[in-house]
Amino acid sequence: MSKQEYGRSCGTCARPFTVFRWNPGAGARFKTTVICQTCAKIKNVCQTCLLDLEYGLPTQVRDTALALQHEAPTSDINREYYAQNMESKLEGNKSGLDSGRASSGGKEMLKQLARSDPYYKRNRPQICSFFVKGECNRGNECPYRHERPANNELAHQNIQDRYHGQNDPVARKILTTHAENQGLKPPDDVTITSIFLSSLSPDSTDVSIRTRVLQSLPTVQPTQIKSVVHVAKSRCAFVNFKERADAELAAQAWANGLEIDGETVGIKWGRSRTGVTKPSSLPPV
Repeated sequence: MSKQEYGRSCGTCARPFTVFRWNPGAGARFKTTVICQTCAKIKNVCQTCLLDLEYGLPTQVRDTALALQHEAPTSDINREYYAQNMESKLEGNKSGLDSGRASSGGKEMLKQLARSDPYYKRNRPQICSFFVKGECNRGNECPYRHERPANNELAHQNIQDRYHGQNDPVARKILTTHAENQGLKPPDDVTITSIFLSSLSPDSTDVSIRTRVLQSLPTVQPTQIKSVVHVAKSRCAFVNFKERADAELAAQAWANGLEIDGETVGIKWGRSRTGVTKPSSLPPV
């Protein structure tokens, strides 16, 4: 292992930090730290792979399941100032992640998705850029992989999206697959933007349901919820979103259930209206 003080700038706050570089095993590529220790503590992630230290999952998956929202700025002007202030608060091994108030359904979801076995493919050498161009003349002695890179959504990843948990293709694939396994596959009708909640508490009201929905979806603004229709007699409710993407996010976050007023409610997609015919236009008499 090699250590270089102030060897590079942090991939998130752009401050110089001490870089560690090592080889995890024979035939593997060298690994290096890409973010500083302060930024890693703020999100409780690894300095190299940027995955959560407890569950081994992308931050977007963890934050969606636990309904967490961090105030870390993404602009170049504020992120260095924010990191300097947080550095004094996170002395020692203290982490900036507070998941004590997270719902039991979210924690259970993370336990199901957590990776328990090592993922050795992450240590493979990088793809040889000269081989892709057809110019590599090293043959079997080339230390890089002679493969064609996959041109799909997972090939477009960056440090900022992984760290801040925004538009991460890996996290999106994990959340979508888990929701489908829980019976919450998005319907083919893209006009459906409603989520059906069943087995509500007798004490639930329109206000308590809306408040809990917004708490569990920190990235969804109150104006993005079209309406909340509560049927107290049947102990159910419909949460109608304005955009289909917000409804899909809710289904992913609530795949293991949602706690409202002390009760774990059932989650299903709403159904499209069938049998509704448009009134025929009659000629004037």
